Amino acid sequence: MLRTNTDLLTFIEHLYTLQERKEDIILRSFNKGERLLEQDVKIGKVFIINEGVTKCYLTEENDKEYLFEFLGKGQIIGEIEALKSRACLCTVEAISAVSAYCLSASFFLSLVDKNLEINKILLQELTDRILHTSSRASFQQLYSLEHGLSKLLQLQEKEQIDLSRDDMAAYLGITIRSLNRALKQLKKT
Repeated sequence: MLRTNTDLLTFIEHLYTLQERKEDIILRSFNKGERLLEQDVKIGKVFIINEGVTKCYLTEENDKEYLFEFLGKGQIIGEIEALKSRACLCTVEAISAVSAYCLSASFFLSLVDKNLEINKILLQELTDRILHTSSRASFQQLYSLEHGLSKLLQLQEKEQIDLSRDDMAAYLGITIRSLNRALKQLKKT
């Protein structure tokens, strides 16, 4: 439920410390509620989360949100947009205080061109995303709503974050009304 990537974080931390003038990779802070990426907006940055938790979501034409994932330490965002030279596919918003390494798209692309290690890490990450997405889809089909909700509540407690009911419903792919019923059912057990 919370995606992390320690290999990428270790790699980028090492590059960050090797910089002489700290220009290619900078460490930025984001407050809770602040957006790192915004859907349909063109950006020129790639971020690797150092600390904190973000949510990655897509807003449909009917203004309903679908929450793909919660992203934590070592997760990369904006790489697809940099590689494809396109506007942001989705919005990524801090749900706790977040610090992230920020790379210009041009610096990121030069790393991809010249560094075999980052290519291996990115291939692993993209493969993990595909595997996780397919297993999450089957999980939502095969397990009860209560089971998924209990896992989400465990994540909230473990990470010490407050998820809104809107976020929980968007992640579970249900309405607020269904979420409220499921929460009530969980309290009874």
